[in-house]
Amino acid sequence: MKKVLLIEDDVVLRENTAELLELSGYQVETASNGRVGVEVAKRYIPNIIVCDIMMPELDGYGVLGALSKNDITKHIPFIFLSAKTERQDIRKGMNLGADDYITKPFNEEELISAIESRIAKVAILKEQQLENSKYENAEDLQDEIRTLNDLKNFFDDNGKVFQYPKGDLIYEEGNNSNFIFLIRKGVVKNFKFDHDGKELTTNLYQEDELFGYTSFMQNIPYQESAMAIKDVELVGVSKQELKDILDNNHKITLELIQLLTDDLSGARDQLLDMAYSSVNKKTASTILKFAEKLNSKSGEPIKISRNDLASVAGIATETLIRTLSSFKKEGLIEIEARNIKILDIKKLEQIN
Repeated sequence: MKKVLLIEDDVVLRENTAELLELSGYQVETASNGRVGVEVAKRYIPNIIVCDIMMPELDGYGVLGALSKNDITKHIPFIFLSAKTERQDIRKGMNLGADDYITKPFNEEELISAIESRIAKVAILKEQQLENSKYENAEDLQDEIRTLNDLKNFFDDNGKVFQYPKGDLIYEEGNNSNFIFLIRKGVVKNFKFDHDGKELTTNLYQEDELFGYTSFMQNIPYQESAMAIKDVELVGVSKQELKDILDNNHKITLELIQLLTDDLSGARDQLLDMAYSSVNKKTASTILKFAEKLNSKSGEPIKISRNDLASVAGIATETLIRTLSSFKKEGLIEIEARNIKILDIKKLEQIN
């Protein structure tokens, strides 16, 4: 029976989660704060640790740091469980060595799936370590880029820095695709023009996301244009440099394939929405998409042009303006110049 250590200061959540894990076939030990959790981990030696971040005495980051310094506990898979959803907090946890990050509220399937996959990953890595023992150069193995997060850190540490003010083109369709980019700050939109010269936004990218990868291996020209819709800072790695990384670090290739798959799935969903959804639904979903990408919370305005909204929604600008006016009358949004403030996010999500 696999052993789980659950470190959580909320009594109700701790007891409910422990019961859920026990019903799923795990042996569970619990701790009410980070300091106690570190001691229990050293004594209990679980197969995996699920830990809250905001706790008294010692927070989750401190727990992970303490266990990472111990030879016995440093290889135990570690999952953060927290209501903190800002990307910088996620990256901080992952950079410290966490294996996953689950935000509250969560469902049973999400938690169990994360635990099972991380335990399976440890088993696979142990098998790979046995195979890697055949290699003579152990230092090269330690430097291997294994995950997408490792690759993003490589971009941060080694990439060329680019800065573009709002409204500037980053590249145009047909340009040589010399670089793949990671966004340090800001928001970028990709777009194309149809045969009539109408602009269609194909994707939106925000902080900590990669873009510009028409191909990871071949120097295929960019298939769409990219523009900063907020002031952006990027780090870029050349195609040749990335090709060298992929040639020597095969584990990251699967994660990049998944990234391409997710993009294709997102493009498919966008096309289906444009083809079959009502104008109201297209407009509502587009406002919510921009709010997400711009990290806007309910009640905070998003600054975006009508043309960009219409381009993503796939509708005429005049139609969009009429729909926004309708939403304003219904009390769903407020409009002031180029600012749109969401007043009732639930009703927007429910529009058909």
